[in-house]
Amino acid sequence: MPSQLSSYAAEVDDLYFFIFWLSVVLFALIMGLLFYFVWKYRCRPGVEAVPTGHNMLLEMSWMIAPLFILVVLFHWGFRTYLKLAVVPPDAIEVRVRAFQWGWDFEYPNGAHSEELKVPVSKPIKLIISSADVIHSLFIPELRIKKDAVPGMYTALWFDANEIKETDVFCAEYCGGRGVGDKVSGHWSMLTKLKVLPQSDYEQFLRDSVVPKLGETPAQWGARLYETKNCKQCHSLDGSEAAGPTWKNIWNRHEVLNNGEQVVVEENYVRESILKPQAKIVKGFGPVMPTYQGILQDQEIDAIIEFMKTLK
Repeated sequence: MPSQLSSYAAEVDDLYFFIFWLSVVLFALIMGLLFYFVWKYRCRPGVEAVPTGHNMLLEMSWMIAPLFILVVLFHWGFRTYLKLAVVPPDAIEVRVRAFQWGWDFEYPNGAHSEELKVPVSKPIKLIISSADVIHSLFIPELRIKKDAVPGMYTALWFDANEIKETDVFCAEYCGGRGVGDKVSGHWSMLTKLKVLPQSDYEQFLRDSVVPKLGETPAQWGARLYETKNCKQCHSLDGSEAAGPTWKNIWNRHEVLNNGEQVVVEENYVRESILKPQAKIVKGFGPVMPTYQGILQDQEIDAIIEFMKTLK
């Protein structure tokens, strides 16, 4: 089993192993009795079978005994479910937006990241949504999994009790798309949960929403290219991916799916970020989610300045 990173992971594991070993014991008992009776009451020459009819005591026993087991399992499971369902009042809210094919995590101060970063030993509430199809947030070491469903919000909470880094998966197949040698899809949604000391978490929040001291707009845009998941679909070296490459992109003439031509400049880039389905480059599909409400105006400006530097 993965390590137990949340406060309720041990309780989930205890219930799992109880059900597992109970199933093993009952399976062995039932199969043992089955083979024993097959052998004992096998057909033998000169022995005539005598029907025994009903056995009320036996029939009541195999109805009542499982009932007690089910009551124990229900009580144990419901108690654990309540612990997972009732969010502590002081929990830090993080909004999780799933899309094909990545994650966007939004923090209380408006900062965003493609990796989930949380302070150690603090309750965290995740408010989960999807921009396109059903995804499922799955963090094995926390013992949590929750669907991200288009058109609605789902939620869960956890508290990570150790400073470490662990994997975050999508546990719901959500499609895939390949262009040339580049393939993106469900398998591309692997990201990280990083549990940080409180001071490092606060520093991350401060660094995420504004340019760093001495950082030019283009340098900030390069950092946003990494943290906002642009790199998932747009290469910098000319190779094909789910979206057009950004190499030599500025002032480039692009042919759209409808046959029109556009020049890559400020207004086109801004529209493509906020309304990505409006003008799609020929040969590519409508896979990009909108960044409306995710990217601020100054962040879009920084990305534009970064794009201007790409040769």
